[in-house]
Amino acid sequence: MPKTQFLDPAELRKPGKIVFEDIPVNAYKKTITQEKKSYSNDDFMRIFRDMTYLREFETMLNSIKTQGGYNGLEHTYPGPAHLSIGQEAAAVGQAYLLTKDDFTFGSHRSHGEILAKALSCIEKLSDKELMKIMEEFLGGKTLKAAQSLYKGSSVKELATYFILYGTVSEIFARETGFHLGLGGSMHAFFLPFGIYPNNAIVGGSAPIATGAALYKKCNLKKGVIVANAGDGSLGCGPVWESFHFAVMDQHKQLWEKGKNGGMPILYHFNNNGYGMGGQTRGETMGYDMLARVGAGMNPEQMHAERIDGFSPLAVIDAYRRKLDILKKGDGPVLLDCVTYRFSGHSTSDANAYREKEELDAWMAADPLITYRADLVKANVAKDADFDTIWETTRDVITKVTRLAADPEKSPYISFVKTPGIVESMMFSNEKVQSFGDRKPEVLAPMKDCSRVKQIAGKERFAYKNGKPVSKIKAYNYRDALFEAVIEKYYEDATLISYGEDVREWGGAFAVYRGLSEVIPYSRLFNSPISEAAIVGTGVGYALCGGRVIVELMYADFMGRAGDEIFNQMAKWQAMSAGILKMPVILRVSVGSKYGAQHSQDWVALPAHIPGLKVCFPATPWEAKGLMTTALNGTDPVVFFESQRLYDVAEEFNEGGVPAESYEIEIGDVNKLRDGGDVTILTIGATLYQAVKAADILKEKHGLSAEIINLHSMVPLNYEKILASVQKTGRVVLASDACARGSFLNDIARNIGELAFDYLDAPPVVVGAQNWITPPFEFDADFFPQESWILDAINEKIVPLQGHVPAVSNYAPVEQLRRAKAGV
Repeated sequence: MPKTQFLDPAELRKPGKIVFEDIPVNAYKKTITQEKKSYSNDDFMRIFRDMTYLREFETMLNSIKTQGGYNGLEHTYPGPAHLSIGQEAAAVGQAYLLTKDDFTFGSHRSHGEILAKALSCIEKLSDKELMKIMEEFLGGKTLKAAQSLYKGSSVKELATYFILYGTVSEIFARETGFHLGLGGSMHAFFLPFGIYPNNAIVGGSAPIATGAALYKKCNLKKGVIVANAGDGSLGCGPVWESFHFAVMDQHKQLWEKGKNGGMPILYHFNNNGYGMGGQTRGETMGYDMLARVGAGMNPEQMHAERIDGFSPLAVIDAYRRKLDILKKGDGPVLLDCVTYRFSGHSTSDANAYREKEELDAWMAADPLITYRADLVKANVAKDADFDTIWETTRDVITKVTRLAADPEKSPYISFVKTPGIVESMMFSNEKVQSFGDRKPEVLAPMKDCSRVKQIAGKERFAYKNGKPVSKIKAYNYRDALFEAVIEKYYEDATLISYGEDVREWGGAFAVYRGLSEVIPYSRLFNSPISEAAIVGTGVGYALCGGRVIVELMYADFMGRAGDEIFNQMAKWQAMSAGILKMPVILRVSVGSKYGAQHSQDWVALPAHIPGLKVCFPATPWEAKGLMTTALNGTDPVVFFESQRLYDVAEEFNEGGVPAESYEIEIGDVNKLRDGGDVTILTIGATLYQAVKAADILKEKHGLSAEIINLHSMVPLNYEKILASVQKTGRVVLASDACARGSFLNDIARNIGELAFDYLDAPPVVVGAQNWITPPFEFDADFFPQESWILDAINEKIVPLQGHVPAVSNYAPVEQLRRAKAGV
């Protein structure tokens, strides 16, 4: 919404037409003889050699999966094997010009892309660089294994053994794999060569790779990004969202000098004609030729082109031209790379969806046959030379496979010796003040920001001289969040924030208001309404080495980014054996007054998924301290905020909210009131209903309630909770989440088990009704009120003399009726 971009009705309503440029289709026609000006004979032969490594590697996997052995070795492997036999020319051609500074992201079918990129890097790096990488990686375990196989003097040959052995070991789930076998076939990667994670989710790499391109662009890093996917992924929403994110006009029109220009990313679609068994052309898609989709994305049509993926030289030619476009700042680029998989979708695929005639036709055009014949015809080498290459390749693959299959020499990680090994990788729990190696880029000193000046004049506690401070003068919850964020902007040059309407608007609820005065576009920008891309790009940005805050306006919108939150953001630290870090903060607000699709407390969803830290501050003191902790950490945090609380001042912490920076431990709890008769545990805005209930308990019934707010769900330290319950013998747990499936049920169960001997009554959970959220006018009928907490105590814990229940939720008969009705 920049005021500089005027929407002129006269211009927008003018008649005209949209003109499209022709999209090239299989335009490469050069012969080997013509290409001798660009390639030496050794280059031609290395391309062939690399293709043989890819083919034989997957032939080995296929043989083990289908026959229980390979080349005399008996071995079984129960894991997945999505093979790309037939697609080798596309992978080798793609990798040929790429360097370690160019990052590739893959799919579930990316063994070939990993090996091709690695072999390309081995060729380009010096012996000294290669030895340093191998010696330092995982303490040299993988290198030692490679050295046991290769006794020669060539560092590049040793590195070839290293990469092949490390990859097959990872697939076989061995601790000598590239991330201790915890990623496996569909999640393998090797960062020193710029090989970033493959992804088991179809199209899953598109938003992550787009985030990696954002990292390169925002932090002025060398290299480009290649996002690999199959043609079937064009049916996936996150892929299209990634396109929209990558082609945003603001990259060229609004971002500051030095950062303006297109995104350095190439979307490479290995178009083998099938998404599993669905034929994309003629059945499940309507684009006819995949490259056509580029025409709909931006005026440059994403520089889309359809190329022959069965010709490695055609692929290299396309990359030479497209890399030049990216390096000039004119991306993104889309390549429709026509190829074919001779193997099935997986090794259990019976190929029921295609005829043998089709398979035979493609096999006749196999690049390992046709490219070889072309080289012989052009006198690059004799036919016997290719047989020698094949013999060497099979020998190497046999050796590395035999070693990787040996449980003594290539052991599995031991859950007996180290039972907590995966547990220790779920969170990195590190503190990093700044990931940047340069001075943060800002538009003005922090003190010049009008919001900073305004906050400086506010009262940081809700009361002054015993009287409430007016709302306009009180430092509130949104001020607390703003203060933590702006301070980190001036400390960490990599920090960026984005989401829907976060810049001039300041975010839907004004947390960022004022930031645009001092923070440049490249560090604070509006994104498309593309929740999957918002979160997925944040994941990619973080795993490349940056810190990011991404915002979804409402918690309800998490459903639009479910895979990115639950499968990507949550899992990559552990799947990488701790190699990757994930300093992503996902801000989501819990709505109020906006009805069924905008007012849901979904804390239980991320709390259920291992690998995510989850916070929900209820006071300004908690909000600033927790946000500061999250911003100094290296773990993914889902940060809930209640729209009911943005204007709330600090009522509990004596002295108010400190002006200086401070941290609150994620996992701690906040005891806000001492009591001896009953413990009330709260999450979110229900805290304030609990305070009212506690006041009534004291005034009318002579009972003192101890109030503890749970500002962190994951992790959660139970020490103070159990100490309180042991003291009071009674506990009520309250939040605005629907009672069924509430995270509070998990806490109640743990209290029941861990403090059973101290309890005078069972723990009671008070939650919202198990309905859709009705309009605001019915809030008191849906969300917990102070009277509901009193009802729960009266019905389940201790009778309250003279109390008249407001709702019937807590009578056993009513509980059973509602459960039976599903409400």
